[in-house]
Amino acid sequence: MRILLIRHAEPDYTEDSLTPKGRVEAELLSRRLIHYNIRDFYVSPLGRARDTAAYTLDRLNRTAEVLPWLAEFRGRCLNPETGRKGLPWDLSPRLWSSLPGAHDVYHWADAPIFAGSDVGQIWKETKDGIDALLAIYGFRKDGPVWLGEHNTRETIALFCHFGISMAFIGYLMNLSPLDLWHRILTLPSSVTELVTEERVPREVSFRMTRLGDISHLESAGEKRSTAGLFPECWTGIDSTDPAVNGTLGTEQVY
Repeated sequence: MRILLIRHAEPDYTEDSLTPKGRVEAELLSRRLIHYNIRDFYVSPLGRARDTAAYTLDRLNRTAEVLPWLAEFRGRCLNPETGRKGLPWDLSPRLWSSLPGAHDVYHWADAPIFAGSDVGQIWKETKDGIDALLAIYGFRKDGPVWLGEHNTRETIALFCHFGISMAFIGYLMNLSPLDLWHRILTLPSSVTELVTEERVPREVSFRMTRLGDISHLESAGEKRSTAGLFPECWTGIDSTDPAVNGTLGTEQVY
């Protein structure tokens, strides 16, 4: 089985949609995805993901099932350094990496900083959602592996968001989402690919064969957006995200 985790194209967070550049990215992405022979499509309920998916679905005359839990990871906690509530991937490196169980998929959400917040609740909602989705295809989690009676070579695609994608990967591959949120960024419209390895009959593990692939942009000469990335060098601005620094469509690109 192959799972595609597709981050939405460059977002306009104010409108929960796409920027003009994001619409170009989504169009280029659709030209790629129509060749993937995708069995089933799933999409986040948020506008930026649905607008991204629409380009591919329209080309194929297909529809996608909306999964409420596939909305961006919404759990927030009180940041002791700022005194404000924020997302787990906005904690400073020294803070998050020192949390008890930070690198343990089973215990990271039990850290004291998350007590009284909804982080643990959203993490459970995410795991339950993944369990229900993979059960459709005959998979059941059994500790570090997944049991599957009817593994196939079919492909499913999920149009969603960076944070929920990392939580998805963490649960599938027994990795702490904190490590993934802070060590990896998948850029807008990127494709991440996970495939099963069945080395023992009816017992599979998932392996990543693509991470944040934006070759559909690069081959077309389209610059990449860095929405979600913190500045490469200190600028006094907390994020290159256009929703934060007000430079919609003009953030740092490579």
